[in-house]
Amino acid sequence: MACSAGIPHPYISRLGARTTHANVRRYRLRVSLYSRSIYISTKTRERSYLMRPAECHVKIHSRRDCSISVWYLGQAKVYSTHSKERPDAPPPKAPLTTYQRPTSGFISYLPGSWIPYAELMRLDKPAGTYYLFFPCLFSTLMAASYTAAAPLPVLTTSLCFFAGALIMRGAGCTINDLWDRDLDPRVARTRLRPIARGAVTPFKALTFTGFQLLAGLGVLLQFPPSCLYYGIPSLLLVATYPLAKRVTHYPQFVLGLTFSWGAMMGFPALGVDLTTDTTALQAVASLYASCVSWTVLYDMIYGHMDIKDDVKVGIKSIAIRHKNETKLVLSGLAVVQIACLAVAGISIGASPVFFVGSCGSAAATLGIMIWKVRLSSVHSCLWWFTNGALFTGGAIATGMFAEYMLTARSQDTALVAPEEDPVIAAPIVDR
Repeated sequence: MACSAGIPHPYISRLGARTTHANVRRYRLRVSLYSRSIYISTKTRERSYLMRPAECHVKIHSRRDCSISVWYLGQAKVYSTHSKERPDAPPPKAPLTTYQRPTSGFISYLPGSWIPYAELMRLDKPAGTYYLFFPCLFSTLMAASYTAAAPLPVLTTSLCFFAGALIMRGAGCTINDLWDRDLDPRVARTRLRPIARGAVTPFKALTFTGFQLLAGLGVLLQFPPSCLYYGIPSLLLVATYPLAKRVTHYPQFVLGLTFSWGAMMGFPALGVDLTTDTTALQAVASLYASCVSWTVLYDMIYGHMDIKDDVKVGIKSIAIRHKNETKLVLSGLAVVQIACLAVAGISIGASPVFFVGSCGSAAATLGIMIWKVRLSSVHSCLWWFTNGALFTGGAIATGMFAEYMLTARSQDTALVAPEEDPVIAAPIVDR
C-alpha cells in the first residue's frame, strides 16, 4: 500500500495495512503498524518512535502533505512532512490517561468510596479468582471420587473454597500493590491502580488487607481442623511472591506454588488424612505439580503484556528470560501439566472417563491456546489469559465431575443387596 501523493484513507488501521509509505517533495514518512513504529525522515532530522498498540493511535490528517497526529502514553503530537509541527491539526481522541469511574459491571453499582477497595481486590477482573479456585475444585472432585463422598458435602466444600479464593485473591492483590506502589506508576497498564493513583493510602490498604485475612480465616475455620495446618503456611508465599520478580527471572514459579496451594486442601477437607494415606498423598503431590505447571504457563502469557515496561523498570519474569522461545516453553509446561494430571488419576485408580475428559480436554484446550495466542499483541495475550481459565480449568473440572458421578453411581449399585427368595417354613405337624 504505497503511494506517492498521499495515503488514500484517514485511518490506516481500518485498511489493515502493515506498512504505509508516503513520499512527498523531499520528505519521507513511514507508518508501520506491523512493528508499531513511526519513522520520519527529512534532510535535517530523523526520528523513530516505538509505541505500544494499546496506547498509540495514529490518524492521517491530510492526504496532500501526509500530516499525522500521534497519541503516545497520553501525550499528543502532530507530525508532518513539513519542517514544522502543525499545531492547528485536530488531535485524535485520547486514550485513557486519567482515571474514570467504572460505568459497567458489578462494581459500577457500588458507592464511590467502595470502588477503590473493590478494584484492589480485582473484583472487576475475576480471572485471577478462577485460577485460584480451580486447584481447590480439582482436589475436591478428585477426593470425592477417591472417597465416594456424598454430593452435599462436595457442594458445600466447593462453595467454601470459592469464597476463600475470592477473599484470598483480593488479599494477595492488595499485598502485591503495596509492594509495587513505587513501580506501578511507571508501568502503563498499572498506573491507574488505586494505590498508584493515590485513591487508597498504603496504611488504609494495609488495614484492608488485615480485614481480608481475617475473613479468609473465617472461611478456613469452616473446614475440618486439620485444614488449618495445610492452609496457614500458604500466607508466607502470598506475602513474599511480589518480591520474587525483583530477584529472579522465574517469579511465575513462586506464583505457581502460591496459586496451586488449594490442590492440597480438597482431600483433608473431605476427611482424608494425608499423613497416613500414601495413595492420597501421591495423588495430591501429582495434582499440585500439575497446577504449578499450569500457573507458570498462563502467567507467562500474561507477562508478555508488560514485557517492554518490565524491562524498563527492572522487573524480571520468565517472559523476558525466554521471550525468543516462549511457545516452546509453553508447550513443555503443557506436557508436564498433563503428565502430572494423568499420574494423579492413576494414583486414585481413575477410569478412562477421567483420562479422556480431563487429560484429553486439557491437551486440546492448551494446544489451541498456545497455537492461537499472538504474544506480540497485548489484546491477544489478555484474551487468552482471561478465557483460558474457563477453557482449560472448566474442561478439567468437567472430566473430574464425570468421574465422580461414575464412581458415585458404581458405589450406589454395590450397596444395593440382591433380593433373596422368601423362606417358606415347613408346617409343623404335632404327632
